Amino acid sequence: MKRNIYIDFTYFILLAASFGGVIVLGAFVAPVIFYTDKILVGMLMDHYNAGIIMGEIFHRFSYWVYVLAVYVILYEAASYKSGSRDAITFAAAVTVVFSSFMFSSVYVPKILEMQAMGREATQSDTFANIHIASEIDFKLLAVALLVLFVRRLMLLKI
Repeated sequence: MKRNIYIDFTYFILLAASFGGVIVLGAFVAPVIFYTDKILVGMLMDHYNAGIIMGEIFHRFSYWVYVLAVYVILYEAASYKSGSRDAITFAAAVTVVFSSFMFSSVYVPKILEMQAMGREATQSDTFANIHIASEIDFKLLAVALLVLFVRRLMLLKI
């Protein structure tokens, strides 16, 4: 069966853009938002308000992550059905889907809910644990996206 190159191209672009989004948000946006004291002069944003802004950024990014998860499910299911089976690709795809849904359906809503409760809720051990888990999940998503992208590229036969 001949594969549609546009579907493959779209899949690779989606994986690469998602990986780029994860890296940009984690490595560039978050440090700038949370360390405004090193950038701004005469104006300081406290950690709580920086968290509110970052939470909204991640909330909006979670819509993209939902699209990513659905596309990965559809693409990998079609690839599996057509005989393109690979253990590394399968593991990476499952990890992408799992971490995407954990990020978008569990961590972001829970963090936003606790932020809505006020400053005291964000200073609790529960919030700290959820935040650390979300950071680990986000890093896992980045690694899984990279592995899936590279492995699918290796398996692509033109």
